[in-house]
Amino acid sequence: MTPEKLAKARILVTNDDGIHAPGLEALIEIANQLSNDVWVVAPEFNQSGAGHSLSITRPIRARDVGPNKVAIEGTPTDCVLYAVKHLMKARKPDLVLSGVNRGTNMADDVTYSGTIAGAMEGCLLGLPSIAFSQAFTHDHPIKWATATAFGADVTRKALAAGWPHNVFVNVNFPDVVASSVKGVRVTRQGVRAFGSSIVERIDPRGGAYYWNSYTPGDHEPDDEADVVAIRSGYVSVTPLHLDLTHEATRRKLAAEFEAT
Repeated sequence: MTPEKLAKARILVTNDDGIHAPGLEALIEIANQLSNDVWVVAPEFNQSGAGHSLSITRPIRARDVGPNKVAIEGTPTDCVLYAVKHLMKARKPDLVLSGVNRGTNMADDVTYSGTIAGAMEGCLLGLPSIAFSQAFTHDHPIKWATATAFGADVTRKALAAGWPHNVFVNVNFPDVVASSVKGVRVTRQGVRAFGSSIVERIDPRGGAYYWNSYTPGDHEPDDEADVVAIRSGYVSVTPLHLDLTHEATRRKLAAEFEAT
């Protein structure tokens, strides 16, 4: 997409942290650096960890928040579907931006992420789509200004390069101030272990309820991985694709079954 075309593009902005999330405002700022035609459709409530789920057993309700800004009682996937198939059907968006997520979406985390799912759904609908996430440290201010300083330029360069229709782009910003960012690295999806457990609590009436406890662990050493880039102070740009087929195993299985 050329800079001239991008300046006239209709951009759909969504997220998974919800309509009131500060990261959404950061992404709106990024989108406004790219085009004057920005639409926002985001979840009414926090949908972190929703993954690529969509609502099929309950209705989706929409609430106007402001001009071209709508809150949806649903998932990020619901938001993108509602925007493209209903709200903006007269003229569909040219670009879908999802985020900026509070916390990274890298390595194995991408399978859980509603932020990733917003871009994934845009990709499935045939639209260029990018997910954005901002690293942070607990008990420290989140450096949204790093995302807003680099987001628009990363978007321009990625769109100028282009990518296939079954690919979308995952961008993570490091937990450093903008002036300390070392640069941009194009990375692969890394591998990171994580610990999880079920934590039991008792409510005031004596009933049990449970929390999923999630703690990121160590990552496998790989200088080209997203995790390494972020921890080294670089912006990470990772192309992801929808085809989950493992080709080497597919060929091995095919040969085995053909032999019998």
